[in-house]
Amino acid sequence: MAKIKTRDAVKGTIKAIDKAAVASERMKAAYAKTKEKAEQGYYAEESSATEYAADKVSHASERIAGEGVHQFNKQGQKSVQTTKENIIKAKDKVEDFKEKRAVKTAEKQKAQAAAERNGSQPHHGAASRSPAPDTPANAGEKAKSRFIKTRQQGKQTIKTTARNAEKAVKSTAQSTVKTKEATRAAAKGTVKTAEKGIKTAQTTSKAAIKTTEQTAKAAKAAAKTSVKTAQKAAQAAKATAKVTAHAIKLAVKATLAAIKAIIAGTKALIAAIMAGGWIAVAVILIICLIGLLVGSVFGIFFSGEDSGNGMTMQTVVREINADYDSRLDEIINGTSHDVLEMSGSRAVWKEVLAVYSVKTTTDPDNPQEVATMDDNKKQLLKDIFWEMNEISSRTESKTETQITESDDGHGNIVETETTVTQTYLYITVSHKTAEEMADKYGFNEEQRQQLSELLAEENNSLWSAVLYGITIGDGEIVTVALSQVGNAGGEPYWSWYGFDGRVEWCACFVSWCADQCGYIDSGVIPKFAGCVNGSQWFKDRGQWQDGSFTPEAGQIIFFDWEGDGETDHVGIVERCENGVVYTVEGNSGDACRQRSYPVGSSSIYGYGIPAY
Repeated sequence: MAKIKTRDAVKGTIKAIDKAAVASERMKAAYAKTKEKAEQGYYAEESSATEYAADKVSHASERIAGEGVHQFNKQGQKSVQTTKENIIKAKDKVEDFKEKRAVKTAEKQKAQAAAERNGSQPHHGAASRSPAPDTPANAGEKAKSRFIKTRQQGKQTIKTTARNAEKAVKSTAQSTVKTKEATRAAAKGTVKTAEKGIKTAQTTSKAAIKTTEQTAKAAKAAAKTSVKTAQKAAQAAKATAKVTAHAIKLAVKATLAAIKAIIAGTKALIAAIMAGGWIAVAVILIICLIGLLVGSVFGIFFSGEDSGNGMTMQTVVREINADYDSRLDEIINGTSHDVLEMSGSRAVWKEVLAVYSVKTTTDPDNPQEVATMDDNKKQLLKDIFWEMNEISSRTESKTETQITESDDGHGNIVETETTVTQTYLYITVSHKTAEEMADKYGFNEEQRQQLSELLAEENNSLWSAVLYGITIGDGEIVTVALSQVGNAGGEPYWSWYGFDGRVEWCACFVSWCADQCGYIDSGVIPKFAGCVNGSQWFKDRGQWQDGSFTPEAGQIIFFDWEGDGETDHVGIVERCENGVVYTVEGNSGDACRQRSYPVGSSSIYGYGIPAY
C-alpha cells in the first residue's frame, strides 16, 4: 500500500511556527533596546527623559506586539492555506491510487479468468506450501477491503493533519495574543515603574524640603523660646524687685504707723525703761531712727506709695505735666500765627522735688514730712514747679520775599518773586536750677547740703522709682525720656545728632535718650534720624511687632498718621495699663510730651523690641 505524503503539510506548519518564534524574538529584542535607551537617557533633549522613555516603551511595545500579531496571523494563514493545498493533493493521490488499484485488480482478474479457460492447474507441490489461488470473487473482495482500509487510513491521516494544523494555528494565535498581552503588561510595568520612580523622587524631594522646613521652623521656634525664656526671666526678676521694693515701702508705712503709736505710748516707753526692758528699748530706738529718716528730707524717696487718699507722687507729677501741656496749647491755639517756633527747656523733675522736699521739711513756720501726699502738699509742689518754670510767648510779623518756580507752558522754568507777610509765634520755655531756687528761698548752708545730697548721682534710681515707678532694667530709657518732658524746639537733640538747624526731631530724641543709657554704643538701639530707617532696623533683626501688640515699658513705638504703610513719628513706651499705651514723644507739638493711645489704635504702625 502506498503512503500518503502528509510530511509537506507538517513541515509548512513547523516553518510557520519558526517564523512566529523569530518574530517574537525580534519583538523582545526591540523592546529591550528601547527600554535600554530610555534608561540611559538616550532622549535627553526632551523635557523629561523618564517620561519620554516611558512613552517610547509604551508605543514601541504596542507597535511590536501589533507587528508580531500581524506576522503570526500571516504565517498562520499561510500554514492553513498550505495544509489545505496538501490535503487536496493527498485526495488527488488517493484517487489516482484507487484508479491504479482498480486497473491492476481488473487486469489480474482478467488473467486469472484466461488461465481458467485454458485449463491450467497449479503445481501440486505448491498446494501444500501456499493457499489456494484466489478466485475472481475472493480477489474482488480482498481488493475492495484493501481499498476501503486505505481510504479510511487516508481520511484519518488527512483529519489528523488538519487537526494538527488547526491546533498549531490556534496555539500560534494564542501565543501571539499572550505575547502581545505580556508585552503590553511589560510596557505598562515599565511605565508604572518609571512613574513610581518619578513619584518616589518627587516624594523624596518633598520630604527633604519638608524636613528642611521643619528643621528651620524648629530652630526658629527654639530661638523664639530662648528669647521668650530670657524675657520671662527678666520679667520675673523685675517683678521680684518690684515686690521687694513694695515690701520695703509697706514696711516703712508700717513703721510710720508704729511711730505714731509710739508717740501715743510715751508713758509705756518710760515704764519699760524703768522696768529694765532694754531689748525692747533698743528696738524702739531703731524704729525711731527710721521715723526720723522718713520725717527728714529723705522721706521724699518714700512718697511713691498711696497715702490712703488716692494720691501718690506719680499721680501729682502727671497732673502737673498735663497742666504744663495745656498752657502751651492755650498759647498756640489762642494766638493767630502762620509760623510757630518753640525753644527752651523745662526744669528736671528731680530738682523740683528736691527743692520741694528741703523747703517743706525745713520750713520754720510749718515743717511737714514729704513721705505722704495731700491737697495742701500738692499745692505747695505746684507753686514750686511754676516758680521754677516759665513759659513766655510773643508774635512778630515779617515781610519776606519768596521765590517760586513754574512752567511757562513752553518748557521753560520761570521764577516769580512775591512779597509775603507772615506772623511768627515764638514760644520760649525757661527754667531755674535747684541752686537758683536755693538762692531765691534763702537756703542756709545746712539746707544747701541736704539739697546736694538729694541730687547725688547714686540716688538716680530712687528718683526713678518715686517719679515713674521704675526700679531696674528697661525702664532706664523711660526715666531719661520722662526727664525731658516739657522741653521745646528740640535743639538739644537735633544739634547732638549733628544737624546745624532744626529738623523733624522725634527720632533724634529717641536716639538721644538711647545714647544717654549707652544703648547705641552697645548696639541695643540704632542711632537714627528717620522713622523709616529706625523701624526697618528692628524688622531686619526680627525684633518687630505690629500695631495690635501689647507693649511694655522701654519699647519703641512707631506711628503712621496717614495710613500709607510708612512711619511718620516715633516715641518711647512709658507703660501700658488697662488697654492704654502711655508714651513719651519728642517733637509732639514741637515739644517733649506724654501721650496715650488705645492698644491697637489705627495710628500705631508697630513696635521695635530692643534686646535690653
